[in-house]
Amino acid sequence: MAVILTEINDGVLYITLNRPDKYNSGTQEMAFAFHKALDEARDDDEVRAVYITGAGKAFCAGQDLGEIVDPNGPELPSIVKDHYNPTVERIRNLHKPVVAAVNGVAAGAGANIALACDVVVASEAASFIQAFSKIGLIPDSGGTFTLPRLIGLQRASALMMLGDKVSAADALQMGMLYKVFPVETFVEESKKLAIKLANMPTKALGMTKTLLNESMTNTLTQQLALEGRYQELASHSEDYKEGVDAFLEKRKPTFKGK
Repeated sequence: MAVILTEINDGVLYITLNRPDKYNSGTQEMAFAFHKALDEARDDDEVRAVYITGAGKAFCAGQDLGEIVDPNGPELPSIVKDHYNPTVERIRNLHKPVVAAVNGVAAGAGANIALACDVVVASEAASFIQAFSKIGLIPDSGGTFTLPRLIGLQRASALMMLGDKVSAADALQMGMLYKVFPVETFVEESKKLAIKLANMPTKALGMTKTLLNESMTNTLTQQLALEGRYQELASHSEDYKEGVDAFLEKRKPTFKGK
């Protein structure tokens, strides 16, 4: 059985983590297949957005601990360095929007991979757990970078140290998520968002993502200068011309991602 399922429809690359019997917990095989799928999204011009979800009841329960204790398996430092770090970097460096559709529990690295995405939505049945402290580890997969920036240092430190389970409703209230949908409509509504993003000006969205990445460490003066450079680049795109023409002609624009 393939541990990662992929499908391209309507300009969206759908990636499904597919170990439902193990709550989609991560393995080396899954990590490398995940990297391959994200590289496909990067290289295929037909892909203008990415949608990541999990099969079954979970999004991703973090690392499969059975692989860690397997004497023939990869060691923990290698798992962090070669599996999870490249996944997060691929998501953040992809010049296309990435939607995390969190359908169930997202724990440990699974939670932090979801939070690294550009638009994070959840089912009412979803939950988020910084589970690392429960087994004597520290948060990885960019969690100590991303979570404090989303919800503040105090809440992030408490969740990481206490390992509390956070419901989708509470995660939304904290600012961890964009939206929460009822279980019955979750798949339909979350896919609508990905399709909408795939029909928007892809180059401008990619530049926006780069600017947001840089804003994490830039001064205001540096960020203003960078915005100026990227605005000039955006103004030379075909989608900018189409957007202006459509506005003046009072019609809906048809963006091509060029």
